[in-house]
Amino acid sequence: MSEEVKFVIDIIKKMTINEKLRLAVNMTISSFLSLEYDTADLCNYYDCLLREIGEDYSKCYSFHKFFTVNFTMAKLIEMKKEGQNQVALLLLNEIEYELIKIRQTV
Repeated sequence: MSEEVKFVIDIIKKMTINEKLRLAVNMTISSFLSLEYDTADLCNYYDCLLREIGEDYSKCYSFHKFFTVNFTMAKLIEMKKEGQNQVALLLLNEIEYELIKIRQTV
């Protein structure tokens, strides 16, 4: 695993669930990333989850409020395809883990 992949993974691990979901949506709609996943289904799934969890998601998108998401997207665009897919897999697993924790507390 390259240093740039480790750097982005460290950023993702510090994100909140809202930020992880926003990043997942951004990754699935981006034409700059070469993900090997069914991005249309993932986009719909994470978009619905974000609408349930994120209060301000439907209202507007403030670039200043989500600097970490935008910075991470920029780092992902700079990566090779293999690195992008490694990060995407980690992000999907992180989101599922967070959702399991949330569902257990409810």
